Parts: sequence; C-alpha cells; structure tokens
Amino acid sequence: MNEQIISYLVVDDEPIAHRIIEDYCAAIPHLALAKHCYNALEAMQYLSANKVDLMFLDLNMPKLKGFDFLRTLTTKPKVIVTTAYQDFALEGYELDVSDYLLKPFSFERFLKAVNKATEASTNEVVNIDTTISNTRLEQRIFIKGDKAQHQIFLKDINYIEACGNYCLVYLNDKKTITHQKISQFEQELPTENFIRIHKSYIVAKDKIESIAAGKIIIDNKELPVGQTFKNSVNELIT
Repeated sequence: MNEQIISYLVVDDEPIAHRIIEDYCAAIPHLALAKHCYNALEAMQYLSANKVDLMFLDLNMPKLKGFDFLRTLTTKPKVIVTTAYQDFALEGYELDVSDYLLKPFSFERFLKAVNKATEASTNEVVNIDTTISNTRLEQRIFIKGDKAQHQIFLKDINYIEACGNYCLVYLNDKKTITHQKISQFEQELPTENFIRIHKSYIVAKDKIESIAAGKIIIDNKELPVGQTFKNSVNELIT
C-alpha cells in the first residue's frame, strides 16, 4: 500500500487539529488529503459517496460522538483516533481502530500510528506469502536521528544494533543513528523478513550470509546469537 496514494479524511471539530494533522501528513510520502470534516454527520455524508483509505477521528464532537459515528458505518476505512480523552481507549480497540493517539501527540508517535494502520491495510489485501514479504520490503519507514526524520526502505536494512540509549541501523551503503529502542524495531519490523538474534541485534533474514557456531555473518561481520534466541535462529536452517 505504500507504493500507491493513501487517501485520508480528518474528522474533528477543532480547526487547529486539522492543521496539525495535515502538516504531519504533508511530511509523509503517499498520503493525500481527501476532505476536512468538522463533525461526524458531514463525514457520514462524504463516506456515503466516497471511499478513503484512512480516517483520523476525534471522539468528543457535537451532535454525534466519534464512536457512535463509527458504529453507523457498515464498511469503514482504517481509523486512527485522535483525542484528548484516554478513558475510551478500550472501547476504541473493541471497534477495531488501528491506533489511539492522545492529544497533544508528537510527529514521531503520529508516524508510528500511520505506519501501523497502512501496514495493516496492506496485509489484508495480499494473500500470497511471498508477495507479502516482497511488498513489506518495499515499505518505507521513518526513524528519528540528528533532529530529523530519516526515511529508509526496509529492503535496505542489513541489521540493527542496540548501543546504550540509541540504535545503529546498518543499511546497504551507510548507517544511521537513532534514539528508537531495539524493542520498538522488533515490534514494528515484519517477522517474515527480520529476526531478533540477540538482545543487541536484529537482522534481515535475506542478508544472512552464513550461520555457524553461534554466530551469524552479514556483510562480512560476525554477529553473536544470544542463548534466548538460538531456537528461533535454528528454525531458519531446519
């Protein structure tokens, strides 16, 4: 889904929320604004005649609340809730929302929510395992480093190394430093393409040159296999 335009709808009664979301989306490739809606009834009318891929939805709106609006939809886009109220998070997940953002939210947290929602959409429309793998490798993610958001292709990642309070992301032709934790990478990266081999390392499966004696070789570098992860690594060669 990352290789095509992803249309999005903003449903919120606060104009400043629209400006923030639109500014954030403008920094993310392939996101295209479909419409600004300032209440749920306006959104309902728009969706009755138009299809969008992603909806940013506020909860506390006049006339019709956000979750009540969701319940009226027989088919709905991927939904990211944007609200100042955390008390309704459980109800949101029961309605199958992709993520729940508490205002004010950072650009980094916003990116994570968008990546999660669009990845989920891709998985639903692809049925062949090998095609899923290739599609995910074509995905781009943003990682924060040097006071900027760096966009990288998953297919360019060789391995990731945890170093104290930051991680080194080794790419085909360079490396990038980020304060993102390795545990977060482990949650976000597709398991069919990446594997955790050590408390300090995640590697791309297709970049592994050899496995032997408790070590994995990638790009002529020996990476240790932790005791906890040996069974998972052994499954690669059985």
